[in-house]
Amino acid sequence: MDRSIKIAPSILASDFANFGAEIRAIEAEGCDWVHVDVMDGHFVPNITFGPDTCKAIRPHIKTVMDVHLMIAPTDLYLKAFADSGADYLTIHAEAGPHLHRSLQYIRDLGCKAGVALNPSTPASAIEYVMDLIDMVCVMTVNPGFGGQKFIHSQIDKVKEIRKMIGDRDIHIEIDGGITPETGPLMAAAGADVLVAGSAVFKGGSVENPAPYGENIRAIRDASEAARK
Repeated sequence: MDRSIKIAPSILASDFANFGAEIRAIEAEGCDWVHVDVMDGHFVPNITFGPDTCKAIRPHIKTVMDVHLMIAPTDLYLKAFADSGADYLTIHAEAGPHLHRSLQYIRDLGCKAGVALNPSTPASAIEYVMDLIDMVCVMTVNPGFGGQKFIHSQIDKVKEIRKMIGDRDIHIEIDGGITPETGPLMAAAGADVLVAGSAVFKGGSVENPAPYGENIRAIRDASEAARK
């Protein structure tokens, strides 16, 4: 599988009134995936958007639509998000009583399945579902808000997960506090998908998207270099 560094800007950090144009701008500036943070105000202390918004932005996404569900329960809503056009559906290990069943359901719906691990959740949470997942998302901040500081204790967790994965076709995604300084730490530990919100969108706009590209390249170049 392709383990090159992939940058997935989180639209949580973009202009909410201009999602379509923001997505077109980041893709034109070289992003690999588009990360969509769904929050319910229950599992995490913030509310963002639901499947209708995902469906509305899907036609603008020409790369990969990476939907991160920070909601509980999840099973009731998986079909709606799959129908909205998600390529990846990631759920939290603690978000429902039957993680194995939920992952089976995601795959039955035709999506790739991801499991997100909060900072306090051990790598062992995925040990018995490894053959049902396409991605592990390691949270390097506590979920709920953008712009938080990177939690360094997660580096060793990523190293452990990389060993667990072995030669399986499973991506390791990092979500939270990714910058040109922290991205390389995770790339060296074994991650290949880096979610970045404010670090991508800072300094730019739909009218002036060039900084988006500069920010994406800065994270990617530093992270690729850390692997050499």
